Amino acid sequence: MIVLKKILCPVDHSECSYLALKYAISLALKDEAKLYLMHVIDSRFYDTEIYKFSPYNKPEEIDVAKIRANLIKSLPEGTTDVLEVETIIVKGVPFYEITNAAKEIGVDIIVMGTHGRTGISHVMMGSVAEKVVRKAPCPVLMVRMPSTPPVIPSGSIPGAS
Repeated sequence: MIVLKKILCPVDHSECSYLALKYAISLALKDEAKLYLMHVIDSRFYDTEIYKFSPYNKPEEIDVAKIRANLIKSLPEGTTDVLEVETIIVKGVPFYEITNAAKEIGVDIIVMGTHGRTGISHVMMGSVAEKVVRKAPCPVLMVRMPSTPPVIPSGSIPGAS
């Protein structure tokens, strides 16, 4: 039987990362594991003018205490009463920082969301989730937002009426 003692959950404050957090909390409660909430401030944004679109505006305005408070606020009320939770906030390249933290802490599993980008957005942004899966020192549970099934017109499938 596998017992999880340390769970790492990267949170980028997207809906998808909050869904992954629900899974991470559930797993942590089941095994009484320690939950590590991680937020990576993507340093690549500050190498260009893209940082103007960041919620932090300028690198010197990054308030780690506010980010930490937002991570704790993302937890359902009472979670910290029943689980040991630690926050990790670093600046760097997300996939590298996530896999590095997993190695340093010795986590048993990483639980993270994936946006499921394809095409040009995947090529432009790359996939943090894909890189974490390839480089992680432990299993990775990828959580994707549920999608609605495609609508197929009834006349387009042979034999369907």
